[in-house]
Amino acid sequence: MPVTIRMLGPADGAVLQNVAADVFDYPVDARWSAEFLADPRHHLAVAIDEENGQVVGMASGIHYVHPDKPPELWVDEVAVAPTHQSRGVGRRILAALLAHGRTLGCRDAWVLTNYGNAAARRMYAAAGGMEESEAPLMITFALAGGESD
Repeated sequence: MPVTIRMLGPADGAVLQNVAADVFDYPVDARWSAEFLADPRHHLAVAIDEENGQVVGMASGIHYVHPDKPPELWVDEVAVAPTHQSRGVGRRILAALLAHGRTLGCRDAWVLTNYGNAAARRMYAAAGGMEESEAPLMITFALAGGESD
């Protein structure tokens, strides 16, 4: 099953109307995907199955700047449909997202995953990622009164 890797832009919302199961956590919402794709700091690399045009993988990221640091790329999520796992698709879409970050002048990129997610850790290592020696502590804040709508 050959796949094409590409970065999506503001005019590519229709690409996200044909997505395989388990690529995103929830069904793609046209309103939110349009907002995401229109934001120049949000980036989405996708893997598209050439046989059926279906999105079978994605890597999303956000590049940001800070007053005292050069731009960085935060890799938010990487996911591949079960039908296309263990074929290098995740590594390829991550590589496309990282290459895009370089074109934006990002000096570093980073991603968080769980220690128990062995598949993700192998994929990040294969893509050149290095695990930090000290485990980060993630703290979350609930900003809404209930579940997302």
